[in-house]
Amino acid sequence: MSTPEDVLKIIAEREIAFVDFRFTDTLGREHHLTTPAHAVDEDRFESGVAFDGSSLPGWKGIEASDMLLIPDAKTARMDPFREEPTLILTCDVVEPSDLKGYDRDPRSLAKRAEAYLRSSGLGDTAYFGPEPEFFVFDGITWNDDMSGSFVKIRSEEAPWSRGVEFNGNNLGHRPGLKGGYVPVSPVDSFSDLRAEMCLLLEQQGVPVEIHHHEVAAPGQLEIGTRFSTLVERADWNQILKYTIHNVAHVYGKTATFMPKPVVGDNGSGMHVHQSIWKDGQNLFAGNEYAGLSEFALFYIGGIIKHARALNAITNPTTNSYKRLVPHFEAPVKLAYSARNRSASIRIPYVSNPKARRVEARFPDPMANPYLAFSALMMAGLDGVQNKIHPGDPADKNLYDLPPEEDAKIPTVCASLEQAVEALDKDREFLTRGGVFSNEMLDAFIELKQAEITRLRMVPHPVEFDMYYSL
Repeated sequence: MSTPEDVLKIIAEREIAFVDFRFTDTLGREHHLTTPAHAVDEDRFESGVAFDGSSLPGWKGIEASDMLLIPDAKTARMDPFREEPTLILTCDVVEPSDLKGYDRDPRSLAKRAEAYLRSSGLGDTAYFGPEPEFFVFDGITWNDDMSGSFVKIRSEEAPWSRGVEFNGNNLGHRPGLKGGYVPVSPVDSFSDLRAEMCLLLEQQGVPVEIHHHEVAAPGQLEIGTRFSTLVERADWNQILKYTIHNVAHVYGKTATFMPKPVVGDNGSGMHVHQSIWKDGQNLFAGNEYAGLSEFALFYIGGIIKHARALNAITNPTTNSYKRLVPHFEAPVKLAYSARNRSASIRIPYVSNPKARRVEARFPDPMANPYLAFSALMMAGLDGVQNKIHPGDPADKNLYDLPPEEDAKIPTVCASLEQAVEALDKDREFLTRGGVFSNEMLDAFIELKQAEITRLRMVPHPVEFDMYYSL
């Protein structure tokens, strides 16, 4: 369906009870307002739904809080988790004075990024294909107050559960440490759960290509979905997260997209495949290294040049940098290579030039997809515009280089604090064409600084282990 008339017809034919208006804030969290379906008419798609923008982090002040949600008819889908028939519409956040996209609304920003690409003359379509990994646990508890702090993960699949009885028994089949990659059942105990997630994603218009268990033993999973255009692919990412969280909840389990929830096992990344097209032609296909074009090499050069500023957006949490640690098989080295998974930019092997693309491996699933995809594209386009060559490819195993070679290759940031500082200094490439505004970036940085300060002030249990008896 693509028009308001189509949506209204569906509401009538399926006897929809409620319409849910969804939008995403700066940090990537989804929010919703719900109205009885009988209150939705064609005018609602133009006049929108009013809400208080001052109640969201990094948005409006109380003196200018009135905002509008404008629903996108093309995004209509049924909510598979509501007892009453509920239709979901993804919305843009707009200023009520002129109905223009709010400069801090991630979806409006992503639309400006697509418009910038077209206006630049470099291309007309940007395709993105993210691969967000996630964990599913049986339960989790944590606390951090004046009495102390702890976190405790319950996972029947985890190696630490081999001596635990569950309902008076322990069946014994589970992955070993770092041994979770694609075993069959019963070692992989999540096949049915992932299958239900996939079916519900398909029902909501998100095409699924593959699902499997990932490397980390305690319930690390991945569902691969198809690539699409920038805004639509970001929409799909939000649908995927919503579906995964809720299916896990229905199963009595809990899902998380934290990059590093488990110490000593693999973290979760979100590798982002991307390419730029013009007039139906893939501009990344050519006769240079690994079948890439010069355009694609310059695009890689832009990502590498701006990678540390990008980190604040593609790896936007303090937990992100517990995954990005050198010498632990994390994609920290800012280099590119064909098929080499130790480089932070990989060129996947494909036989068809139409599928030629580059894969940024350092992002993680905490990233707001609207902001992350837009920022990656803006960095790549800066590389094309300024002919930033990435240098020679790195076809060695970057995890095991001699110290003198290792020191010559730049790395991603080591902390969120470092990333935020880099973004503050290197932001001009993001503000071109009004895609990101300085005001939006200032607000984003302020939110991140608050997270950094909160963590900095809290004693960590590891500190007690290292320092208590000194």
